[in-house]
Amino acid sequence: MPILVLMPHSRCNCRCVMCDIWKANQNKTEISVDELQKHLQTFKKLNVQRVALSGGEALMHSNLWKFCDLLHSIGAKISLLSTGVTLSHHAKNLVTHCDDVIVSLDGSREIHNQIRNIPGAYEKLEEGVKAIKGIAPEFKVTGRTVLQKQNFRDFPNIIETARRIGLDQISFLAADVSSEAFNRPDPWQAVKVAEVALSEMEIQELGIILHKSFVDFSEDYNSKFIAESQRKMMELLQHYKAIARMADFPGKKCNAPWISAVVESDGNVLPCFFHKPYGNINDASFTDLINSQKAIDFRKNLNVATDPICKKCVCSLKLGLTQLS
Repeated sequence: MPILVLMPHSRCNCRCVMCDIWKANQNKTEISVDELQKHLQTFKKLNVQRVALSGGEALMHSNLWKFCDLLHSIGAKISLLSTGVTLSHHAKNLVTHCDDVIVSLDGSREIHNQIRNIPGAYEKLEEGVKAIKGIAPEFKVTGRTVLQKQNFRDFPNIIETARRIGLDQISFLAADVSSEAFNRPDPWQAVKVAEVALSEMEIQELGIILHKSFVDFSEDYNSKFIAESQRKMMELLQHYKAIARMADFPGKKCNAPWISAVVESDGNVLPCFFHKPYGNINDASFTDLINSQKAIDFRKNLNVATDPICKKCVCSLKLGLTQLS
């Protein structure tokens, strides 16, 4: 299992329109350092090479740097996903205890603050990236943008903003509007979906914006400053067409359930963000869970091309052996 996603705790410091994680802030569930220690040798035996600290906001964990030191002790590299709100405060420790940071960037200043729904989110993000680069210019800080109704027209500005604040790369994905992930007890109703997904006219507009970007930002696509290829960006457009019943969902190639797992802050172990858990590390060992008959049957029977959850996935993962070495 070369990749492991850990959600150190349940809280978040933003209130984004396309995510409901922040609604669980009162729960305050957390994977403790002692709990992580119990599973450390198992992770080592499974040859975990990369740990993504997700959330929520991983930087809100009560003992995150000890958490990171334990993971580094088994030779794993650490990617930390962050809203960017407290980067400046943690910059020195981030450079010391992590291998790279992935921040959320939703748009230029006004758009970003509007979507994050907290005062000064953009200003804090910009300050935080500057603080990290001031300590270690070579430290990799990349951005990730959920392209949706409130920011798709800002697409060219997002690319320019990413460059201006010092990000090393910017990546784009569609909004998940169909699953029960991200602290949704039930899938969104149509009214909520319409607040985030694109209408037919907006889809046409995004298509024009993307095609123009292939010319205006051709060097950024070629250099991989924009992580996605032009083909992948058109698949993002097709995803929204499929939600609007204008097309089929783009075909997926994903091996996440076979090379990775997700451990949530309450101990649930999932094959990926979107499928049901195998079980909970508070009830059984991590090894027993991922090698349980339930988990084996799931992986044997999963057909990514036809599974209804996989077909609607916004962040499929397909890694080959050369990418994992």
